[in-house]
Amino acid sequence: MSTSGLDSRGCRITGATSASLIAFERALAAFQNWRAGADAEVDIALHEAPDFVMAHVLRAWLFLCSRDPQRVRLARPLFAIAAGLPSTLREQRHLTAIAAVLGDDYEGAKSALGALLKLHPRDVLALQVAHALDHVTGDLAAMRERVSAALPHWSYSMPGYHAVLAMHAFALEECGEYGRAEDAAHAALNANALNARAHHALAHVFEMTDRFDEGVQWLNGHVDAWGKDTVVATHCQWHLALFHLARGECDAALALYDRHMGAGQSSDIADLIDGAALLWRVGLAGGDPGARWVELAQAWAPRIDDGFCSFNDLHAALAFVGARDWDSARRLEQSLARAQQLPTRHGETTRQLGLASCRAMIAFGAGNDALAITLLASLPLMAHRLGGSHAQRDVLHLTLQRAIDRMRRPARRLHRVGPATMPGAPEALA
Repeated sequence: MSTSGLDSRGCRITGATSASLIAFERALAAFQNWRAGADAEVDIALHEAPDFVMAHVLRAWLFLCSRDPQRVRLARPLFAIAAGLPSTLREQRHLTAIAAVLGDDYEGAKSALGALLKLHPRDVLALQVAHALDHVTGDLAAMRERVSAALPHWSYSMPGYHAVLAMHAFALEECGEYGRAEDAAHAALNANALNARAHHALAHVFEMTDRFDEGVQWLNGHVDAWGKDTVVATHCQWHLALFHLARGECDAALALYDRHMGAGQSSDIADLIDGAALLWRVGLAGGDPGARWVELAQAWAPRIDDGFCSFNDLHAALAFVGARDWDSARRLEQSLARAQQLPTRHGETTRQLGLASCRAMIAFGAGNDALAITLLASLPLMAHRLGGSHAQRDVLHLTLQRAIDRMRRPARRLHRVGPATMPGAPEALA
């Protein structure tokens, strides 16, 4: 029998049963901690109570907090079901935000969730989703301010407080407050040592403060907390590989790629992004990814016309250039040239950043350093609008540095690379 009631943070819910609410709370906890299993638990909740509005809402957000347009589209029927059910004003505001994301209006969704959080600062699902959308849209100030505004309404006695602290840690890190970020991440882990989000925030702190040895030690020492049954396992392996690269250990970085990001490991868009970013950096560091590029480019090829996320487009360009797959690179460039004309979110970011950044990587791979420098130098003031983290967007800065270095030292370049392209790697990455 479904009833109205309160969740464990005091927010009113409709359509739930006692059993479904227990499953919902387990699903929400998994989502908060970036652990696997949220999908299965929300399925249980909806089986127990098909009219449980927030279970439909959570299921929709699990799909919508993604850079994969195929996953995003899966939320539409869930929204249609939930929109036809009796609901509270808070639940209706979640649905308004969901409708906005489905309509490609991410700013509208953030506004709706912001209004919700002013009335219900302990709605941790709204906070987590708004935090994710701030990240995807590169809105660093909002990411920090949103969590900071909610924190006074939370305490250690409330379930999920550790997740709020972990969000706070990441927002502080992205805004350059590394000491406070590290303290917040440790506070989150003191409350829940299995919070993969907090381990991830620490990895970013170590990266941005050049503490690469500590990064290797921390991630290796806590792999059981972040590396098993989490949604961030591959991404944290990416961070570990970056630490090895910073120590000059290209072979160790490539070994991590082969175990966690290579052919047959995953077709998830986040893992493809990590794979492209890692191989590109390996090339910049003087390593040779070899045939790995070809396999990765093949995985990216079906996404050329996604028309969804400029951050994705940039990493697709890295893969195609790395593989010397100029046909796919040109197809991507042509697709983005069309997309920039569209009055959409992707159209706007393509006009501002996406097309120029992809053209820069193509020029770099073709050895046209002057064009690459011109294009990349125009990006930094708004590069954050690509979304992603500072550590991820560093690929733009590192490529610009290498292009400048090649322009300044052409004789060194010819000595190292010679007249022919190195097999398996772009000339630019040698």
